[in-house]
Amino acid sequence: MNLPNRLRLAWRNVFRQKTRSAATLAAISIGVAGLILVSGFVQDIFVQLGEAIIHSQSGHIQVSKAGYREGRTRQPEAYLIDKPDELRQQIASLPGVERVLERLNFTGALNNGRRDLGVIGEGIEPDGEAAMGTYLRFMEGRPLTDKDSDGIVVGQGVAKSLGLKVGDRVTLVMTLTQGAVNTLDFELVGVFQSFSKEFDARAVRIPLAAARNLMDTPGAHLLVVNLAQTSSTDATLATLRTKLPASQYELAGWKSLSDFYEKTVDLYDRQFGVLRLIILLMVLLSVANSINMTLFERTREFGTMLAVGNRPGNVARLIMLESTVLGLLGALVGVALGCLAGLAISAIGIPMPPPPNANLPFTAIIRLVPQEIAAAGVIGFVATVLATLLPARRAAKLNIVDALRQGI
Repeated sequence: MNLPNRLRLAWRNVFRQKTRSAATLAAISIGVAGLILVSGFVQDIFVQLGEAIIHSQSGHIQVSKAGYREGRTRQPEAYLIDKPDELRQQIASLPGVERVLERLNFTGALNNGRRDLGVIGEGIEPDGEAAMGTYLRFMEGRPLTDKDSDGIVVGQGVAKSLGLKVGDRVTLVMTLTQGAVNTLDFELVGVFQSFSKEFDARAVRIPLAAARNLMDTPGAHLLVVNLAQTSSTDATLATLRTKLPASQYELAGWKSLSDFYEKTVDLYDRQFGVLRLIILLMVLLSVANSINMTLFERTREFGTMLAVGNRPGNVARLIMLESTVLGLLGALVGVALGCLAGLAISAIGIPMPPPPNANLPFTAIIRLVPQEIAAAGVIGFVATVLATLLPARRAAKLNIVDALRQGI
């Protein structure tokens, strides 16, 4: 028989064995749908975690003076960008850049009138940071605005350690490298919670003008670049590297700025990698069991085919073609089921607790990524074909007499 005739025969055989074919199709489609749901869930966790870090702390890209990340704790004043406005305008002109914000970082002590707490502070542009920091949740009070000349916001851990409430007056004490001690009084206007407990335990933010007054400088340590799309981070970073000399400036994307993100992604990748393997094995074993049962019931049929002159290879090819048809049908049905289930689950949402070392719970969805959907369908199809190889080989080697006696 030529290939079209074999395919027609394989198609008829699939639908002739309705019960077994339905069981095999169910095993394949459920496995494929499960892979789509698991991969979509994992992808959404990665996306939401990244967006939370970007929009609560790091921005998409940070530009600083060369050597700043290594030397900032010893000599922060040596790594100031002297004319940040000029550099800011140059970066803001690039396509895809939404805003560029200046930050001035400092360390000091926050005093509530009774005791001190060492803090890591940032002088920020309040209105710009409020627009970017969409993942920054204020547990009390409100964000800083450009009108707050003496306002301060602190992390939840700082407020808890010092027993602070909105409206309290605090003093920020900073020692400059020349040995001078500068202090400024502030009014607490808000207590925030970011994605990271570690950040909230030491973080304070004050207006950029106040930070420059404290540090007696017109410069900035960082330019924080916020993009229209996170997916364009690498391309924008590459463009910036061609425009800004590496000898003068240091550029970093949000992934390299967050060790926490890399570790969390690695943790979830391992956990769900095992889950994907379990689902794959379940599909493989279910399909193999179903096909073995089908071949057992059809032993006399294969014996008859061999008795009337069909070669063993023809029998094996017919079985493989039937499995190919089943694999394709199962993969298509599984993709459809997985996408429909993903859309339905996403409409409801999956409440999730905070990841390790994080503060904020979140609502996960099933993110339907075309590459992941295609990979799930291919895995279901390949698993079906692999599960058929040994049964097809055994059927081709049947003893004709024993096969014809089967069931008598």
